[in-house]
Amino acid sequence: MKEKSRALTPVAIWTGAALVLLVASGSVWLLLANFGSGSSQDNSRLDAIRTAASIVVGTGGAAALLLAARRQRSAELDLEQKERGAADTRHDMAERRITELYTKSAEQLGSDKAPVRLAGLYALERLAQDAPNQRQTVVNVFCAYLRMPELFEVSTTEEAFKVEEYQVRMAAQRILIAHLDAADETKFWPDIDLDFTGATLRDWHLNARTVRRMICTRTKFVGPARFQGTRFTGMAGFSFATFESHAVFHSAVFEGGGRFSGVTFNCCGDFDDSRVLTDTEAHRAAWPEGWVLEPAVDGWATLAPDPLPPT
Repeated sequence: MKEKSRALTPVAIWTGAALVLLVASGSVWLLLANFGSGSSQDNSRLDAIRTAASIVVGTGGAAALLLAARRQRSAELDLEQKERGAADTRHDMAERRITELYTKSAEQLGSDKAPVRLAGLYALERLAQDAPNQRQTVVNVFCAYLRMPELFEVSTTEEAFKVEEYQVRMAAQRILIAHLDAADETKFWPDIDLDFTGATLRDWHLNARTVRRMICTRTKFVGPARFQGTRFTGMAGFSFATFESHAVFHSAVFEGGGRFSGVTFNCCGDFDDSRVLTDTEAHRAAWPEGWVLEPAVDGWATLAPDPLPPT
């Protein structure tokens, strides 16, 4: 059964208009018939009626304004609800897109083809750049990839694969290093933690970068490892790490202390002018053998060669 419309019909509108006109005409006729003589008494009564009519009209106008305000508020609430719904929809779509991109990129890293793995790295980089809340997650994936066993020491018949895998790992390192440059505000990823426990890093150049927490326990550095001017805002952990070539920490800044117990320098370690914030965990830190903290000045201490090396 068809539902009957509740909207006013043209007949009802014209009927209402005719009734209003009829009431107005009748009111004018009654006023003229009863108070149209022009006497002072009639004028006083007309003034009283006019005042009462003004009050009635004003009250009706106030009621109309109240109804209009109520309709306006209702319309604004409906608009806000629609905007919230649209925002929630956009948020859900963005989260779904991020999840799909992250999943696809992670799958690409498991490919046996180097170009596909590289595409996965750069897709994750773009995701982290566009979604700051996903940056640490993406960095964790990069670190996990670099922690995986190297595939360089395979049979000589797979030399091309070794070269390709090397290029992929170097690309992962370069992406991480590029986004730790605090001087480049458009690319910098602040408050990033790096975990390279047990990883092998090659030609690691982290000069003049800023990282929060860096854990390199039992990490193997092949080729020069440079941390010149690097700022560690959290703990810098290098316990039992191995540096096969130069390890340069010249002018590095340790705000959260450092752990260098059991570290092996096959060539040399340079910590000249490295500064340590002494009101953090520096007093519990383990600095490399042959290096000591000089007396603190303004809360900062400097690493310097031990004037009394062990005999």
